[in-house]
Amino acid sequence: MSLHPTLQPYADAWTHSIEAISELVTPLVEGEWNRRTPCPGWSVRDVVSHVIGLDCEMLGDPRPIHALPRDLFHVTNDQQRYMEMQVDVRRHHTAPEMTSELEYVIIRRNRQLRNESRDPGAKVRGPLGSELTLEESMRGHAFNVWVHEQDLRAALGRPGNLDSPGAHIARDVLLGELPAVVAEKSNAPRSSAVVFDVHGPVEFLRTIRIDIQGRGTLETAPALGPAATFILDWETYVRLACGRTTPDAVADRVKAEGDPELTAAVLRNFTVTP
Repeated sequence: MSLHPTLQPYADAWTHSIEAISELVTPLVEGEWNRRTPCPGWSVRDVVSHVIGLDCEMLGDPRPIHALPRDLFHVTNDQQRYMEMQVDVRRHHTAPEMTSELEYVIIRRNRQLRNESRDPGAKVRGPLGSELTLEESMRGHAFNVWVHEQDLRAALGRPGNLDSPGAHIARDVLLGELPAVVAEKSNAPRSSAVVFDVHGPVEFLRTIRIDIQGRGTLETAPALGPAATFILDWETYVRLACGRTTPDAVADRVKAEGDPELTAAVLRNFTVTP
């Protein structure tokens, strides 16, 4: 049996991003692996280690037995500690060790995807013992790998793939978080609307409409007289939503109109990744 059609876009996005990552890091000399990335606390080596670790877990490999140092300032909660384990265990690996493991993991994952015949709704194990559907797991994984591809591109000065298959998965994942950002975290007024107008390689116009109970829903129809409107480019949207920058650092790239308290609250709560 072949991969379920519902899952194919996620497999395609992962393949595109992981091959791009391999192409980016294979020629790096040892010192370049230590470059800082926009991902807080992580170097190029750390990001690639994380990606390898994610794919090892998708393969069902056992997690490493490893004690984390206590001085990792960027690790502040259980989810971050969980993710850091796969990173810290590889912190002293050499460049050849990193690229060899990455290539081997790619080979194994490609084989796994070729043989994948489960239904999208099949239950699989997620981070910290959570239970996800196979579709949720593959969508989240494609999103993560694309975001980390962008981290590496930023660190290495190699921009690109902002409109790749992974970018469109990322758009859908991030848009899915917007109702909670606006209605719950930012406490937008009831019976109001907030509009996001995003331009660039990935373009969209979306409205978060808050009902009388304070619940937010995502709509494609524009709103008349919204409480707030945000106009920004796709790259800035991603960087803000993924915690790679702060609102102050990109103030010149975000046009926020409407209620100043609401616009400030939305930008303050815009990050949705751990």
